[in-house]
Amino acid sequence: MRSVLSIALAALGFVGASAQAQEEEKVLNVYNWSDYIAEDTLKNFEKETGIKVRYDNFDNNEIVHAKLVAGKTGYDIVVPSSNWAKLQMDGGLLRKLDKSLIPNLKNVDPAIQAQLARMDPNNDYMVDWLWGYTTVGINVDKVKAALGSTPMPENVWDLVFKPEYISKMKSCGVSFLDSATEVVPAALHYLGKPSFSKNPSDYNAASALLKSVRPSVTLFSSSGYINDMANGSICLALGWSGDINIARQRAIDGKTGQKIEALIPKTGGLLFFDVMVIPADAPRPGNAHKFINFILKPENHAALTNKVFYANPVKDSKKFIKPEVANNPTVFLSDADMKKMVPPDSLNNDLRRLMTRTYTSFKTGL
Repeated sequence: MRSVLSIALAALGFVGASAQAQEEEKVLNVYNWSDYIAEDTLKNFEKETGIKVRYDNFDNNEIVHAKLVAGKTGYDIVVPSSNWAKLQMDGGLLRKLDKSLIPNLKNVDPAIQAQLARMDPNNDYMVDWLWGYTTVGINVDKVKAALGSTPMPENVWDLVFKPEYISKMKSCGVSFLDSATEVVPAALHYLGKPSFSKNPSDYNAASALLKSVRPSVTLFSSSGYINDMANGSICLALGWSGDINIARQRAIDGKTGQKIEALIPKTGGLLFFDVMVIPADAPRPGNAHKFINFILKPENHAALTNKVFYANPVKDSKKFIKPEVANNPTVFLSDADMKKMVPPDSLNNDLRRLMTRTYTSFKTGL
């Protein structure tokens, strides 16, 4: 029986995560991106811990942020991108981690921790789930046919941001991510401006660029484009590296005859780190810590990479990763390619609204 003192402390909010974990219902509610987990991850966690997982999907950061701001989501773990998690951290929407409950943090690559420390200085709130980059994906044969005698551009961003290239692809299908915070930073980067510019006038330039290519964009999608690439419905995508590689693998497995490639722009893609965080009002933070610790086992993180073709932060996972994935230079970037990549950054509310307006104007064509 709990002591009178422990009951009083709990009522005042002084009960620790470890004590809560002993009393929590054997349930964990997880909110994660689509197509972002191995088939047996949840089953293995449930078997190891006896905790039943309820698992929901989203396909953009804006949805997650709105839910967290509204509060009382019921989720114990959410997986936003690190620059969004910083907004949530600064807004008091996240719970500080109890690192004593996550002994497998020792497995995380210090270089990844250093990247996350740009947003979370002491690594107190965020643990990397997987990481990748925003880039250009192509159906090799269809793009070659659409270009005809025109050679592939030296800068592959030209395929999506230069009218004379993208206009040739319209007939075979062009998809852009359906997210302001993915598309607008890529446009700014292409223009040679900071991807997360603090200068409002830069967004006018991005708007003009995006409007110039809008007639050639046939689809806005942050998840469905994977199958569309795999089955040949689209030939060009502004998308995420791992998703493009998932499409490639689905085309191979389904014998669709489509040759899909994720490209590495010579000027770099836009890095992202999707992170496990615990909402401040998570009903079962003890179970959440157990889940984070479980994921950080090398074989469990390797299973994620094997399935979804995104790099993970656990160095010792490499021995559990299929050689064709571990050696894929578009999954685990070379040092030279990594140096070209643009790290994520956060924006204040005014600039985020400006970015959203820029994107909405582009998408609606107004």
